[in-house]
Amino acid sequence: TWQWDETAIQTYTREVEKGGPIADALRAFKLILGDSNMMAYLTMMAPRLMELHRVLKPTGSLYLHCDPTASHYLKVLLDMVFGVENFRNEIVWKRSHGHNSALRYGASHDVLLFFGKSPKGTWNTIYHEYDESYVEKHYCHVDKEGRRYKHENPTGAGISRGVTGQPWRGIDPTSKGRHWARTPDELEKLDAQGLIYWPEKEGAWPYIKNFLDEKQGVPGQDLWIDIDQINMMAAERMGYPTQKPLALLERIIQA
Repeated sequence: TWQWDETAIQTYTREVEKGGPIADALRAFKLILGDSNMMAYLTMMAPRLMELHRVLKPTGSLYLHCDPTASHYLKVLLDMVFGVENFRNEIVWKRSHGHNSALRYGASHDVLLFFGKSPKGTWNTIYHEYDESYVEKHYCHVDKEGRRYKHENPTGAGISRGVTGQPWRGIDPTSKGRHWARTPDELEKLDAQGLIYWPEKEGAWPYIKNFLDEKQGVPGQDLWIDIDQINMMAAERMGYPTQKPLALLERIIQA
């Protein structure tokens, strides 16, 4: 789509003459890429990224969607525009299922480069439901009310000389080089609420009941494999080649 032609040359000359970090980056790219179509693309992107940065509020963020062909060059440009310190994530979005490619691994992901305008950026943690197999494996206990829970060790590694290192209910954590993760008073309150599991085996240590329905879920990570690209029959499909799925936009906006 982008060609190194007279228009690209004029844009490059104009941006370099302005001076500053972007001009330095473009000159470096020119040494590496020469008079290439990739150079034309980056020359086109540079002033647009600067303008996007200008109009953002201090609490704003930018997500740049691209593929691995240019993501590394764009990351450098964004570092120059937003500042290295305002880089948040390189998000890998698995947008398609596996397919064959000649002489290489199948290309199935795109990249979202996430930058904040400043350290004041707005952020709301996104949570996802636990995988069913994870729930079955870790939250394998069910109480009388049908609530799933797992056993949480009530101790932490290392010896404490304070109250958390004192014996509780005849159990001395120091004897095993550990300390209580909560104070004995807090453990008493948990036990009164029925939140301590006492094994029937004599001498076995207790566990804290950690209930699944009290968890928010898995905090969002930088690998997104649960949002598919827009299929040919989707109602939301508009026919634009790089149209983003609504689910992708919703996640970004919620964050």
